[in-house]
Amino acid sequence: MTTADETIYELFVPVDKPELLSQAISILAEFSSEIRVSKEDLDKERGAVMEEYRGNRNATGRMQDSHWQLMMEGSKYAERLPIGLEKVIRSVPAATVKQFYQKWYHLCNMAVVAVGDFPDTKTVVDLIKTHFEDKRSSSNPPEIPVFPVPSHEETRFSCFVESEAAGSAVMISYKMPVSDLKTVKDYRDMLAESMFLHALNQRLFKISRKKDPPFFACSVAADVLVARVRLHGFSEREISVVRALMMSEIESAFLERDQTQSTSLRDEYIQHFLHNEPVIGIEYEAQLQKTLLPQISASDVSKYSEKLRTSCGCVIKTMEPRSAATVDDMRNVVSKVNSLEEEKKIAPWDEEKIPEEVVNEKPTPGDVTHQLEYPEVGVTELTLSNGMQVCYKSTDFLDDQVLFTGFSYGGLSELPESDYISCSMGSTIAGEIGMFGYKPSVLMDMLADLETALQLVYQLFTTNVMPQEEEVGIVMQMAEEAVRARERDPYTVFANRVKELNYGNSYFFRPIRISELRKVDPLKACEYFNSCFRDPSTFTVVIVGNLDPTIALPLIRQYLGGIPKPPQPVLNFNRDDLRGLPFTFPTKITREFVRSPMVEAQCSVQLCFPVQLTNGTMIEEIHCIGFLGKLLETKIIQFLRFTHGQVYSTIRVSFL
Repeated sequence: MTTADETIYELFVPVDKPELLSQAISILAEFSSEIRVSKEDLDKERGAVMEEYRGNRNATGRMQDSHWQLMMEGSKYAERLPIGLEKVIRSVPAATVKQFYQKWYHLCNMAVVAVGDFPDTKTVVDLIKTHFEDKRSSSNPPEIPVFPVPSHEETRFSCFVESEAAGSAVMISYKMPVSDLKTVKDYRDMLAESMFLHALNQRLFKISRKKDPPFFACSVAADVLVARVRLHGFSEREISVVRALMMSEIESAFLERDQTQSTSLRDEYIQHFLHNEPVIGIEYEAQLQKTLLPQISASDVSKYSEKLRTSCGCVIKTMEPRSAATVDDMRNVVSKVNSLEEEKKIAPWDEEKIPEEVVNEKPTPGDVTHQLEYPEVGVTELTLSNGMQVCYKSTDFLDDQVLFTGFSYGGLSELPESDYISCSMGSTIAGEIGMFGYKPSVLMDMLADLETALQLVYQLFTTNVMPQEEEVGIVMQMAEEAVRARERDPYTVFANRVKELNYGNSYFFRPIRISELRKVDPLKACEYFNSCFRDPSTFTVVIVGNLDPTIALPLIRQYLGGIPKPPQPVLNFNRDDLRGLPFTFPTKITREFVRSPMVEAQCSVQLCFPVQLTNGTMIEEIHCIGFLGKLLETKIIQFLRFTHGQVYSTIRVSFL
């Protein structure tokens, strides 16, 4: 990848084939100083880079470009993006590219990072030395220039209109100097900043779930809310929730330190090389956080809001599909908020009451009526007295994780078409109302352990969600906005036609329209959702993770076994009697061009193959299909990109 300040070459190599590791390091060594840049090679790559350039000229890309230029105004960065200018991509000669490479790509400015499950790190170091020690760059490398981004006291405003935008958004950015991270105090300040952002994001989420919310989704910082923090701060309860969350995260990272992804370690070392960020190791970092977090108070966290004032390098921008806001509108809002803050007329944050327990009255435990052991896979299968089947497996794959999944036969495919759209909205509406007995904004403040997770499953089966006007209104408004956003995307026409061809225009795969959304029956949606979680005897629950059966089994009996069984079966489907999804595969080869008006012309190609899987060998067939798809994509990109220079990324291959 290439950013404005660095280039990174990345190779993933299987460590079970040592000869490939040597080849990969040899290739990196060639990248470092021996590029060819022939005219023929450049012409092939020119087409691929142009496709990459064009691929980013969609609504998202144009909005990102606009934001970049606004943020970087007054600096060298504002003049162009890392990919460069179209005229340069089309016409730059090979000699110029090679000259640029020889001028700036010097070994003294490079680092090699190798992270993996190596049997012997010394061998890897020796390989790097072997392949790199004879490489040479041109002498007298130029000094790497530094291009400052100037700050500004006045707030900058911008209104960007993008007809293909998914929706309307406001971005508020504050430019501030990057803080050094060298001392324990620096690390404490970084933790306080992180706690500030966590706490503020929790407030923003809760606002998005109130009646007539000003936004559907928001993160990081909104100026009105920061002003509130400056006046009243965060409460100790808010910070205690964030503190416990961050403590839990670092404890999990410490427990699973021997299972860390290679890419995470690699990124740490890259940041150390590029930006001098310290690499202190998870053991010391966990110790630091455990020591420092309890000492950081709500007032310490709230002080961070002082950095987020509209007079401190602030840039405010709107992005809309149709022009509505103006710069004067934004300037007036900011002026009003600043006045309210000066006059101390912003009210304190209204905190929600958080229950002490998820389950108010603990259920009577059920019994285990049948138990089977599968020693070859280490699985225990239980049948509880309410009919629910529970399969659990203790693993040490991740030391601080327990995964749940539950399933029951049947679903939307068994409904008549007339009920499909209403019932398909059931889980979305129930989620806003609170399918676990509490609204999402309340649940987010609860830290989950094994008992809490099982309590939530119990609540799911015993909570009767009923449509509330406020929650239903929010859900339907969000759904309508999502449909409008999809319809503004020029690729929607293509995606819809692909589905129509692949699935015989089935209602099950047809995108929902606003006219259909407005006919949704919220009561029917909630009734269907409730019926799905009414009968525990139809469910199998699978639990995998770091389980201690002596602790887990009593909790399973109490919360899963304590779910009441209805007098009559509800949605009790037999696997072999299911109707299956209502669609028909195409019976002949179809080639079709779909055209859609676009601001900037782009093209997408999709190859679809209908496949019928066989019971009994389905898992093996799924793997084979995955391998075949990857093989086809690799062959296509070898041919179209590296032979003909026509594409940047592969054509998508889908198996239905």
